Amino acid sequence: MSILLEAPVFTIEAGLKAAKFGIDRLELCSDFGEGGETPSAGALSFLKEKVQIPVFVMIRPRGGDFVYSPEELYVMRKDIAILKSHGADGFVFGVLDKNGHVDKEACKYLMYAVEDLPCTFHRAFDISRDKEKAMEDIISCGFQRILTSGGENDVTKGMSNILKWLDQASNQIIIMPGGGLKPSHISELINTRKLQEVHASCKTFRPTESNYSHPSVSLSNDPNAFKQVLTIDRTLVTEFLTEFTPNQSK
Repeated sequence: MSILLEAPVFTIEAGLKAAKFGIDRLELCSDFGEGGETPSAGALSFLKEKVQIPVFVMIRPRGGDFVYSPEELYVMRKDIAILKSHGADGFVFGVLDKNGHVDKEACKYLMYAVEDLPCTFHRAFDISRDKEKAMEDIISCGFQRILTSGGENDVTKGMSNILKWLDQASNQIIIMPGGGLKPSHISELINTRKLQEVHASCKTFRPTESNYSHPSVSLSNDPNAFKQVLTIDRTLVTEFLTEFTPNQSK
């Protein structure tokens, strides 16, 4: 069985390079610092003209928690409709209630705009109160996959849970490991014979092409913010694909 490699991309450059380097699907986001927010319609439209691989789109109106007001949910649904009209192949979102459970009503409200496109419930799952109940709720809402680091800060710490969920849920929903995923994790995941997809940023930074740096004005607390640009690492992509070679040819 082939393994699909998805990469989150936050820039046009990263999206174009990811497709060139062999990534199977993009998760298009904005705002790397907040862990991903809704990207622009222009970014999606441009990438759909340039790449042949599917582009899933993050739907997240802000950083912070995943408890959204009616107004925010309305905007999320509008964004889904707009981005769908610009060629989105699928969507990535998740909503929790104030008590840490999946907000099924809110998720179904958003699913109404999605219609027949596939959806991923993102790592809001990892901070939900009861993972078994959350998984049941996510399945009932119609999501096709769950992006998860195993309910821990990263895949290394959450590996035992991921292995368990791959075994338990494989016939009902795709469990997509992600969040600190490394090429060295792949062999253990593949050995379950239940792995279908993985999510890996393969991120790196390149130096800025600007020849000028203002001597006193800074627009960010990050001292490197204007010295480097987020992009994707071809070597890391190749390392992941190499781990898949016993199972698929690239």
